[in-house]
Amino acid sequence: MMAKTTPLEFIQQVGAETAKVVWPTRRETGITTLMVVIFAFVASIFFFIVDMILRYGVTLILGVGR
Repeated sequence: MMAKTTPLEFIQQVGAETAKVVWPTRRETGITTLMVVIFAFVASIFFFIVDMILRYGVTLILGVGR
């Protein structure tokens, strides 16, 4: 059975763990954000092209959506 932790001990433990965190620099955050935006843009183009190909295939096979 685990020992009970008082609210004060809990807050002290949270503070100790937060002090161990290695926070990213402003530059690292900016670069990561830019990478996410670029990846989202590339992924949206990819899925747009796949959607157009699938739409063409379904239209060709079923003859709907003309």
